[in-house]
Amino acid sequence: METLSSHTLNALQLLFSGDSGLWSIVGISFRVSITAIIISAPPALLLAFALAYGHFPGRRLLISIFSTLLSVPAVVVGLTLYLILSRQGPMGDLRLLFTQTAMVLGQIVLVFPLLVAMSHSSLQASDRRAWETARMLGASRTRSFFAILFEIRFGLMAAFLAGFGRIIAEVGASMMLGGNILNYTRNIPTAIALETSKGEFAQGIALGIVLLVMSFSLNLSLHYFQGRGHIAP
Repeated sequence: METLSSHTLNALQLLFSGDSGLWSIVGISFRVSITAIIISAPPALLLAFALAYGHFPGRRLLISIFSTLLSVPAVVVGLTLYLILSRQGPMGDLRLLFTQTAMVLGQIVLVFPLLVAMSHSSLQASDRRAWETARMLGASRTRSFFAILFEIRFGLMAAFLAGFGRIIAEVGASMMLGGNILNYTRNIPTAIALETSKGEFAQGIALGIVLLVMSFSLNLSLHYFQGRGHIAP
């Protein structure tokens, strides 16, 4: 118990002393995950809209595929991209393996199905008359599209928060694609795994506290936006 207390105290000292190594890891995690969300969001929204409002062959199959992809383990995504980006792989010449770019690619693959599935659910629950009304009033397809997105903005925020929470805490793909390189690809989950394996618990606990605070904040925000999204107009 005393050991746990001392480790926790050291962890809090690291957090509040502004330790550069620790906050560099936190910065890398947020930078990679935010980049993945920003890149994934536009095509995910367009595809979700097409699946919700469009009528084309294979639509139901696509919906089923994206629902299935939600359960694909991160380590399987990491292994697949590792084989693609390795020197013997089809994209080996790009030398992306063990870079932040590779980590971003892995997180895009992980978060894209989630964004599509949750955005599609929000669009399906929206009032289709809003689209028809906008079109009848002479609004272009683009303006009508953004009008629909505004109507379901709380559901979309919930999707983005859920996606961010999924990718920032995953360790399998980040470890395989980033290589856990200090000050470059070492993020919060991979650093926790490394430090605890070495018996250095203080930094692992400190980073765990950061993840817990972030997860708690994301969950609060998620419940807030989901609640706002179900408020009757």
